[in-house]
This record gives sequence, C-alpha cells and structure tokens, in this order.
Amino acid sequence: MLNLYEPLVFFKGSSTDGFISVLAAEVPTLENGGISADGKTYTFEIRKGVKFHEGGDLTPEDVVYSFKRNMIADPDGGPQWMILEALTGNGSTRDSDGKIIPGVFETIDKAVELDGDTVVFHLPKPYPPFMGILAYASSVILDKEWAMAQGCWDGDIANAAQYNNPAPGHEPLQKIANGTGAFRMKSWEPSRQFVFERFDGYWGGKPSIETAIFKYVKEWSTRKLMLQNGDADRVLVDTPYIPEVEATTGLRLYQMPQLAVTAACLCQKVNPAGNPNIGSGKLDGDGIPPDFFADMDIRKAFLHAFDRETYKTDVFNGLVVMPTSPNIEGLPYHKDVPVYEFDLEKSAEHLKKAFEGQVWDKGFSMVLTHNTGNEMREAAAHMLAENIMSLNPKFRIEVRNVDWKDYLVQYRNFMYPIFIIGWGADYADPHNFLYTFMHSQGVYGRYMTYKNDEVDRLCTEGIETADFTKRAEVYGRLQDIWYEDAVALPLYQQIDVRAYRDNVKGFVPHPMFNQEWENLKLLSK
Repeated sequence: MLNLYEPLVFFKGSSTDGFISVLAAEVPTLENGGISADGKTYTFEIRKGVKFHEGGDLTPEDVVYSFKRNMIADPDGGPQWMILEALTGNGSTRDSDGKIIPGVFETIDKAVELDGDTVVFHLPKPYPPFMGILAYASSVILDKEWAMAQGCWDGDIANAAQYNNPAPGHEPLQKIANGTGAFRMKSWEPSRQFVFERFDGYWGGKPSIETAIFKYVKEWSTRKLMLQNGDADRVLVDTPYIPEVEATTGLRLYQMPQLAVTAACLCQKVNPAGNPNIGSGKLDGDGIPPDFFADMDIRKAFLHAFDRETYKTDVFNGLVVMPTSPNIEGLPYHKDVPVYEFDLEKSAEHLKKAFEGQVWDKGFSMVLTHNTGNEMREAAAHMLAENIMSLNPKFRIEVRNVDWKDYLVQYRNFMYPIFIIGWGADYADPHNFLYTFMHSQGVYGRYMTYKNDEVDRLCTEGIETADFTKRAEVYGRLQDIWYEDAVALPLYQQIDVRAYRDNVKGFVPHPMFNQEWENLKLLSK
C-alpha cells in the first residue's frame, strides 16, 4: 500500500512521533498555525505538481474525497475505526447490531472540509495520536474521478449507505491500484508474486530500484537457499531460523523490537451454529459450551498452563520480549503488570472449581487453531494444549492450522474458542492497543465478547484527554484490569531480524513496520 499510494505525512526516520510532509506541502503544527490552539482543527496545504499513476493530477478535492470515501466504506474488521473515532467520536459507522448509526454520514461529511487550496479536519475533541493515524496506510490518497469510475462512493453523501461495509474480496479497488507513490503495480499473481515497477512520473526523487519482485515462498529452506545464492536480496526470517542467517556470510543483519504483540484471545461467547471447534457444544465430555471461557476459573487455568520461559528459550532463542499486557514496551505508560505464572497445580485447582466442578468430573473436548505457516503461534498452541491435557485424561484439545484468509473469516464469526492473533501499531499510543484488545467494540475485544463497563469508560477517558497525568492513571488502571480479569494470554513481542544481501543499502529501521514492509524508494544496490 505505502509503496503504491501515499499519505499526507509520514514518519521521520525511525521516529514514532516525528513526521515529514508527503502529499502535504508542510507538516501542520501549533507554531505554523496548522493546528488550532484547542487541538480540534488541522489544516493541510496540499502539494502541487503531483501525478497519479494513471495520469490524473492530485488536488485538494482528491484528499477530501479519499478520507470521506474510506470512512463511508468502513469494512467490518478494517482499520477505519481509527480515523472515525478521531473525526466523529465513534469508532464505527455501525452500531453493535451492525446497523448504520443515524446521522453518521452527515457527521463524516462535515468532518473533512475543502477550503480553497487547503483541506481542514474538524475533530469533536482533541485526539493526541491524530497525526500518527494520518501516516498509516488507511489514510492514503486516491484519485477521486478514477475511484468513482471503478465503482467507489459516487460523492453524494445521500448515497453513502449503499457503499458501506462491502463484502470481503468485493471492494472495488481490491485488485487494482492507482496511487501517487514512487512505484506502481506492474502485476500481481495472488499467492505467487507481486511486481512493482518504478513510476517515472513520481514527484519526488527518482528511486534507485527500477523493478522489485516480492515472491511468496512458504518454505524456509527454499528462502534460505535463495538468499545464500543471491537469488533474493532479502527474505523473511522467522525467529527459529535466526541462528542460521547469523552464521551465513555475505549478509547484513538488522535487529528491531517491534511495536506489535501477539496474544491467545479467549472468546467468552462462541457462535454454536454448525461449529466443529466446540464439539457437542455442551459440557458433557465431548465438547464445551459456548460460554466456556466466560468462566473466570477457566481463563485463569489456561493462563497458568502456559510456560513463558520455555517458550521464550525454545521458540525464540531468547530473542523476544515477553509482554505482560497489550501495552507493550516502547509505548507510553507501559508498566509490567503481574502475569499468571506457569503453575500446573494452580491450573488444576481452577479447573476443579470451574462450572461448579463439572469440568473436572466430565472433561471437555475442543479445537485450538492457529494460522498456517506461523511457527511461533503453532508452538504456542501445542504447548498450551499439551499442558492442559496433561492435567486430566478427560481433557482433549486438538490443534489445527487454518489458512489465513479462512482464519480471518472464522474468528470474526465467533467460531474459535481461542484465536491466536497479533496486532501491530497503527500509531504509537496505548489507546491503539488497549482499546483493540479490551474495549467491547475493539477490533479483538468484540470478537472475544469481552465486556467490562469500567474498561469501556476508561478507554474513552484516555483518548479524550491530552493531560499526561490523567492518561497515565487511565492506562495504568487498564493494564491492571487486564491481569485482574484474565482477559487473554499475551504471547510475544517480536524482535524482527532482517537479513539482506550485503550489497543492499538504505534500510531505515522502524518499530512500527514488520518484516513484510519494505520502503522501496530508500533502497539501492
């Protein structure tokens, strides 16, 4: 996305709170008048002389349209909640029942305004991480006329509802692209390769690389050989294979702790309809009831059954940060909260109390899934399952792998009693993580069906104030509740190791971008 399209601003070097102008002529600040004194109005002058790949000229009207169109589309489970929350005060265009919130499109229409050659954003309240959201991939700019011609929103706010929440895979721009980026899409063969070619009409400096080919190669042995033989300039290195690349000559390695966390999320109200993951759907030894993880003792039992130290050593060779909550190291207001230490005796005690003793007496059967090809998550799933099953022969947990595209659909349909998933920073603020995992409407909180009124209130209070002391209190309390409620099992905060051939230059490490991202215009050979 960020090689094909461009946002108004982007991060300066490795900074998470410093910005450079991209499609904006300059970065708005309090000093230059671009940000109002009350923090509720941001004004952007738009860069002139910028071309889209298909030949259109960038205008301020394109910028206004892009933000409105993106918020109107607001696909379920997508990233538009961030900008919606900042500009409308609500993290979605739809309520908890999936119905469009009355007046939301009119609010969107007023939130982004064209004022001569400038674009003005009107926020209902100050929103501290707003600039970080504008640097994210969901805030890139489209060519209005081109997008409308492809079937995107027609520009009439009265028609917005019919463009809301497109079906997965059927959004009009899913397979085509027309950005202002330094590279354009030459070809794309899903699950095989994606080819970028340099855009000669780019407004910025001419990139050194003319063509970049990203190949999808699942097998590590094949990727390793490609890297060793010079058939690849860089490959994705999963943590278990880091010692192998460290022992390989002709490479340049970079280590970067990521602002990202992976957790095993516990769904407290599973969808029972035709669900093979909960067996009989009853607490009869052959399944689990849909509300299995609504029982606090069940959640604590599973958390006590995970051996963090062995996981850290055997799976990551020690090169990992073991998180205690979603507010991981590197984020403001981080603190180490208690964890449920690995203790199978305590795990057994909780299981004996769960459901008034019925779990221990009758046993249970369930499926624990992870996405195919992720060896760190696979190891966590097996470790957790084996430790729980060791407590009682009546406990049966089958570990299955599921292709990513299917995994996404299934957990969003509440089909998994446990889903293992990661979250990378959209912006470097605790709200982006604690809201995501803990708020009842958070991207993962909602699919865990976790609901705590104090949590929802605190998430709102934390993002609606810029007061450092107040925010520290709010986010400190939320981290404590994470432990008290045994919400989910935090697994790892990865330290990425990038392995390049030593003739590749220009990589700039950034904690918000994992191995799957490459800023092509910075690289040279």
